[in-house]
Amino acid sequence: MNSRPTSRSPAMGFIMATVLIDMISVGLIIPVLPQLVGSFAHSPGEQIAAYGTVATAFAIANFLSSPVLGALSDRFGRRPVLLMGFTGLACSFFITAIATELWMLVVVRLFSGAMNANAAVANAYVADITPPEQRGKRYGMLGAMFGLGFILGPVIGGILGGRYGLRAPFFAAGALAVCNGLYGFFVLPESLPSDRRRAFSWARANPIASLMHLFELKGIGALLIVIAMGSLAQFMLHTTWALYTGHKFGWNPEQIGYSLLAVGVMSVLGQGLLAGPFTKWLGAPRLMVAGMVSSGLCYLAWGLASQGWEMYAAIFANVVGFAAGAAGQTVISNAADPKSQGQTMGAVTGLSSLMMVIAPILGPRLLQPFADLPPTDWRVGMPYYLGGALLLAAAVLASVHFARLRRAPAAAAAS
Repeated sequence: MNSRPTSRSPAMGFIMATVLIDMISVGLIIPVLPQLVGSFAHSPGEQIAAYGTVATAFAIANFLSSPVLGALSDRFGRRPVLLMGFTGLACSFFITAIATELWMLVVVRLFSGAMNANAAVANAYVADITPPEQRGKRYGMLGAMFGLGFILGPVIGGILGGRYGLRAPFFAAGALAVCNGLYGFFVLPESLPSDRRRAFSWARANPIASLMHLFELKGIGALLIVIAMGSLAQFMLHTTWALYTGHKFGWNPEQIGYSLLAVGVMSVLGQGLLAGPFTKWLGAPRLMVAGMVSSGLCYLAWGLASQGWEMYAAIFANVVGFAAGAAGQTVISNAADPKSQGQTMGAVTGLSSLMMVIAPILGPRLLQPFADLPPTDWRVGMPYYLGGALLLAAAVLASVHFARLRRAPAAAAAS
């Protein structure tokens, strides 16, 4: 899609509005997608398996395409790639709303995943317009928009799905994606000047080469494993939350939407108000470690919860985990060359997308053997026990990695 020329100077307000509208549209479908998939199944076990297939289709396509779209944004600018993503989302939402067979959902999620790299391009946009010392605060602001989208999107989607049918949120999400495309076309300015663009190369844009690019960044090393473990835990949460809370507590789409509203409120509080002061106080590396410890304990609490209010208590207690959401992005972005921010953020998204491929295979499969057990059985929380263990192990690896980086200058000076 061609981008309309604009003379406006790029600023945080423009990209924050874009991300907010994008996340509202995505959030609208979260409470109802598992139940829509379940409408084509005949048992809880079949529903979990079918949902895993649909989620895996999106993840595989997104993993393969994210580095390509990130590299394209380094070559042609951020706006055209964002506009293409909005168009893909709008089409996928409308087609999902009228789907009559499971295979239609699988195909449209493949298409949606292939077209959408909005998160990576938005992160690169912020890096384009922000000096390194301010990126922690700016990524926190961007994270707050993600959180605000989760405040508005899931609760609206849950209400629409509960009162007007499972397909209503998809029509609403498609309409919002169209609005975002119009906003991007007429309002959003380009952030990447011509002199900072780089030629597109398939050698760099394939997902394996893109991941190898991350290994070349100084000071990253073991953080790739840390990012992978954290992403796997996060996406297991995404692919099991509606299934888990529906089975364990009998929550309907509206109740699921309200629980995600709580997550969104805490994300805005943590990343919008506390990320900047916490980063200044602790530094991005220490905040990253503290956030993973807090989130790991939160996951374990979710797995052990016996009543719905305990899920909310764990959400509200995880303040540090929400504040640390942008710390990893800050560390990665500061290690990257200014001319390759799109490729770098695309590679990080690609790494996360690889975990997104694994999560719907692993998370629902951990839940599926216990789907027919009483909700009070402790084994029903198995996906969250694994998620908590991954986050706590990632915190240990990150601590060791940062300690080695701190010792390196002293060792070099001594030699």
